[in-house]
Amino acid sequence: MPKLKINNVEVNVPAGTTVIDAARKNGMDIPSMCYREGKNHFTSCMICMVKDSKTGKLFPSCSLQVEENMDIITSDPEVFESRQMALDLLLSEHVGDCEAPCQLTCPAHMDIPLMNRLLAEGKFQEALRVVKQDIALPAVFGRICPAPCEGACRRKSVDKAVSICLLKRYAGDHDLDGLSPWLPERAEDTGKKIAIIGAGPAGLAAAYYLQLRGHQCDVYDRRNRPGGSLWQEVDSGLLPAEVLINEISLIEKLGAWIYPETEVDDEQFRKIVKKFDAVLVATGSSDPENSDHDKTEGWGLEMTGHGIQSEKKSYVTKIPKVFAVGSAVRPAKLAIRTLGQGKEAAFSIDQFLSGKPVTGEPFMFNSRFGKLLQEEIIEYMKESVEGDRIEPADLAEGFSREQVMAEAARCMHCDCRAISDCKLRSLSDEYKANQKHFWSEDRKVTKKQIQHDFVIYEPNKCIRCGICVHITEEHKETFGMSFIGRGFDVVIGVPFGEALDKGLTKVADQVVESCPTGALSKRHNS
Repeated sequence: MPKLKINNVEVNVPAGTTVIDAARKNGMDIPSMCYREGKNHFTSCMICMVKDSKTGKLFPSCSLQVEENMDIITSDPEVFESRQMALDLLLSEHVGDCEAPCQLTCPAHMDIPLMNRLLAEGKFQEALRVVKQDIALPAVFGRICPAPCEGACRRKSVDKAVSICLLKRYAGDHDLDGLSPWLPERAEDTGKKIAIIGAGPAGLAAAYYLQLRGHQCDVYDRRNRPGGSLWQEVDSGLLPAEVLINEISLIEKLGAWIYPETEVDDEQFRKIVKKFDAVLVATGSSDPENSDHDKTEGWGLEMTGHGIQSEKKSYVTKIPKVFAVGSAVRPAKLAIRTLGQGKEAAFSIDQFLSGKPVTGEPFMFNSRFGKLLQEEIIEYMKESVEGDRIEPADLAEGFSREQVMAEAARCMHCDCRAISDCKLRSLSDEYKANQKHFWSEDRKVTKKQIQHDFVIYEPNKCIRCGICVHITEEHKETFGMSFIGRGFDVVIGVPFGEALDKGLTKVADQVVESCPTGALSKRHNS
């Protein structure tokens, strides 16, 4: 049984064991996208590179078997760089977005395509839960948001943008109109208490997401009712008062205590800082022309020409346990932006209360390929339906159930279905990959094969690892998946020009689960 060292740890493994398996069996991870234990591989993604410490040479750990007295290093700057380079090369041929342009443009970063898929299937409650992961007041903001997401919608290249805001509004209204509006399950009580000063969009959103994490929020507001600037929209006729009141009441039902007509002066602020585990300042505009400016200026916080000085991503102020967000930091024209910042501040406060480094909400690597080419519009319309944007007969009433399903079906689904479990994405994030390192302006045209009841195949996301070929061979699919072509032109597909449903008759689920990217993914969400 060969004896070797991996990261200065002596290990004994059976002869014939690959280096990658030897490392993993001894608790040392080596990343890979193409390797399956005990199976021969067709190609190497080169992500599993390691170093021979004796020679300094790098080699793929999936293809070399252990030898006596080997001395392997699985991670150092040179290994990191080699894996980073391998990812850059894979990304140079990858044509696909991780997140859709609409989601990237949404200030709250809502997963709009997933909401649309669920609404199109009539899964209204599931759609609401997706919306409220990022937007605490969907019925409110479905009425007042100026919809920057619709400006980025690729459906505009065909006719008109999908009516995203009205769809979001329906999800919120459908829930409020039910006998028992949905209350998400709250985490176990942490015993931590947070004071939130200001019950506008930012403060309310922060309270919602902090309550969900098990922290107790006390919200103070100098006005006679919570909602802050949102009441201006009520007065303008855009927003019925009962909708705002009802959605705020759901935050209170989660356990948040809201204290209206409570002025926080300098002395009270100092007492709050001492009493609470964390404090969030969300008082609204703090510019010198606003009456709130004088109130916050005496709180010992560092000020700028716009408002309170806070770190851009984490919202931490000069007082470590005090955070500042929204228009208290910089006047914001969009209420949806301050709402999104409230959610992000809640993430930072939770990090602080958990004793973690306060770095703010993480944003993963995001593949982007830009505008659709004319021939690609046809490909993306395969997942959509013909027909111009649906307009409700009465804007105050909004969409009917049937209109919601029809309008949501117009979405072209520019996102990746494997967004949460794509190895290419997670590794690109970990190794700080650069998609444009080897990028060519003359990129490949993306294709979508929709020839299966629940699987979609996008060849331009495929890294040609051959895992699907292995699986279909093992289970003796009649056609299965195969390498087609030669050299640089090789692709994976169903042989003899057969459709995908002929290639995947037995193991479609397993193939989708095993695909390291979003090349093979489920069409539906059930």
